[in-house]
Amino acid sequence: MTDSYHFPTGGHPPQQQLLTDRAVFTEAYAVIPKGTMRDIVTSYLPFWSDTRLWILSRPLSGFAETFSQYLMEVAPGGGSDRPETDPAAEAVLFVVGGEATVTIDGNAHEVTSGSYVYLPPATDWTFRATGSGACRFHWIRKAYEAVEGLARPDVIVTNERDIEPVAMPGTDGKWATTRFVESSDMRHDMHVTIVTFEPGAVIPFAETHVMEHGLYVLEGKAVYRLNQDWVEVEAGDYMWLRAFCPQACYAGGPGRFRYLLYKDVHRHMPLRLAGG
Repeated sequence: MTDSYHFPTGGHPPQQQLLTDRAVFTEAYAVIPKGTMRDIVTSYLPFWSDTRLWILSRPLSGFAETFSQYLMEVAPGGGSDRPETDPAAEAVLFVVGGEATVTIDGNAHEVTSGSYVYLPPATDWTFRATGSGACRFHWIRKAYEAVEGLARPDVIVTNERDIEPVAMPGTDGKWATTRFVESSDMRHDMHVTIVTFEPGAVIPFAETHVMEHGLYVLEGKAVYRLNQDWVEVEAGDYMWLRAFCPQACYAGGPGRFRYLLYKDVHRHMPLRLAGG
């Protein structure tokens, strides 16, 4: 089955359009619908040429605490020879359209739609869009939490089409996760996966757990339970969930419901608040 990944097209709504939308920002969760991702809210980064981006999350009091997530759009020939300015940052790139060359420690890798790249902290890498159209990708960044006695994770370059999804027990394969990193690998302090629900599949209980989440809907639509609210989401929408925010899901169809999921994992809880 061919995978379809939504990406915003920008533009600007007409004056006649109603401003009512599904955007909501609470202490426990946020929903940022695809309709908010317009030209007027794009950002730009130093040392990136012919590139614009939408910033979906950033560390902020009352919002994301552990990560930032960007939607990158790089025009043909654009890119960067100095993409990351923070040597402590690890990253995942997930390509949703176009082609590019990612050069890592001197080794060139051609990436296309569905490509997943994990970049450990202090990695020497560059990015250059090589196709006839723009290269579009998610860039998820986190300050790596090193642990004495654990080696730094290795570079990973793969494609989701080469990975067999893991079905959740008792779901007949209707709820599955594409995992790019071995779950038991303690070197990693974040996981970025793709979760797929077939029509009619559900998260049948209110998940309440310590992981912070960022969810970008790649395909389809569903009704998501966030805290005490049911919200409708569709391809192109983004959700942020604070740690312990109750969550559940019903994928009503007619097609698959898929999202790119970030979560922080495998580390002790800090016993002092930031700045304490």
